[in-house]
Amino acid sequence: MEISEFVLDCSVAIAWCFDDEATPRTDEIQDSFATGAAALIPSLWHLEISNVFLAAERRERITKADTVRFIALLSKLPITVDEDTSVRSFGEILMLGRSCSLSAYDSAYLELAIRKGLPLATNDKQLRAAAEGMGVKCI
Repeated sequence: MEISEFVLDCSVAIAWCFDDEATPRTDEIQDSFATGAAALIPSLWHLEISNVFLAAERRERITKADTVRFIALLSKLPITVDEDTSVRSFGEILMLGRSCSLSAYDSAYLELAIRKGLPLATNDKQLRAAAEGMGVKCI
């Protein structure tokens, strides 16, 4: 799989941190950074990632030290924040959520992929189906 730039959903990034969520496809997406790929994320991505870590710590699935290690891993990757998420929240993102029956969070990823003309890396089945229905390539 040759990827140069893509929109990165939280569900794929989290798979890099939890062995039981990793798949050959998510590993391949992570490996694409070594060959020059770059990811674009909506501004809510860091909050989603932090929420997953907090929930995992509370369920004792990971330790605080694991969270620190995972954040260091993610921070080293060429991931750029798209700063237009908030200004599109009450417009395009809300409309996509309605028309595709998605959460506002998932709609933010889809809106970004549509606006930038980029493929979307997601493990979320509902988001993947909505993206493919809108003509967005999923990886």
